[in-house]
This record gives sequence, structure tokens and C-alpha cells, in this order.
Amino acid sequence: QVQLAESGGGSVQAGGSLTLTCVYSGDMDTTSCMGWFREVSEKGREAVAAIRTRDGRISYADSAKGRFTMSQDSAKNTLILQMNGLQSEDTGLYYCQAGQNPWYCNNEILRPTRYDYRGQGTQVTVSS
Repeated sequence: QVQLAESGGGSVQAGGSLTLTCVYSGDMDTTSCMGWFREVSEKGREAVAAIRTRDGRISYADSAKGRFTMSQDSAKNTLILQMNGLQSEDTGLYYCQAGQNPWYCNNEILRPTRYDYRGQGTQVTVSS
């Protein structure tokens, strides 16, 4: 079992920034990847960024490239998502997930349905 708890969401104006954190715990030895995803009302679930645990490689969705930065603080068991240049289309529920299937993490790391555990999420609202 893996437990995930997100925080840091809020309301900002377009162009603003937010930093989200995800504290994880539990059976991390069998976790192959972790990622940030979001639920957007008109688009459903989509990827933001994900990290492969064996080598730290980070993949970004096109919508996140150049604006968002994902990092991991292993000493604090925390994933961090720094979001800059936020736009109204970034509004949604942001959540982190942990995946334990190495094949999925190597080949489909940005597919939300390939993960095994999910946190409750934190709401991000961007007003224009």
C-alpha cells in the first residue's frame, strides 16, 4: 500500500504561480513511477508530469513543458510541482499517483490509468 497526500492548491490570477506538494509513504520499494495528474472539467483526467523512480527521469505533458517543473525530495518523501505562468485552462483538481508496474512506467508513464494509488487531490483555480 502507498499513501499520498497533496497540498498547496489555491486560487490565483492568470500568470501567477503555485507550488504543489505530495507527501508519500508506505511500500515505496515496489513503486516504479510517480506522477502529477489533473482532472479538468472538459477534458477529464490528463497527465502533467511523472518521474521514473529507478533513474529519476521526468516526463512532461506538452501542456506543462516550459511552465511546470516537477522535482522530488527523497529525504522528505515529497514530490513537488512548481507551476508558473498559470492560465485558466490549468484549473482543475491536481493529484499525485504511484505506479508499481515497471512496463507501464517505462512505456506509458503519462497515462493516468496506469497507476495503482492516488491521493485525494488539491484544487487549483486560475481566474483570468
